[in-house]
Amino acid sequence: MKRNIDMIGIFARDLSVMVPFYRDVLGFEIDWDGKGPYAEFAHEGVRFSMYARGELPGLLGQIPEFPQRLNGTFELALNVHEKDAVDALYAEILAGGGKPVYAPRDEPWKMRSAMIADPEGNLIEIASDFWD
Repeated sequence: MKRNIDMIGIFARDLSVMVPFYRDVLGFEIDWDGKGPYAEFAHEGVRFSMYARGELPGLLGQIPEFPQRLNGTFELALNVHEKDAVDALYAEILAGGGKPVYAPRDEPWKMRSAMIADPEGNLIEIASDFWD
């Protein structure tokens, strides 16, 4: 049986902070009225959503635990293709409220990358394509 990743979801502490950050700062489109525990962004390929953490105990039937600071359990990676675009988007996201993790740098595996954290500490990598 073939399996594909269909959706990536973030269990957000506060959708009223997270949705505007991903919409206004990162530029993901969404039609969300600010109500309800679920928000799904318009995205080609893998679906991307958020669900309110406060609703999880009822959904799961048990109480989950969450990271308290920087969330080192996963990352979202944004490919901006060009090396110079990494620096530009890094600066733009910091100006919009992203938290710096590491500044743009050339990696030994021949791509440029930087990392920021969203308002709840989830890691977002900004990366270029690989070069020769």
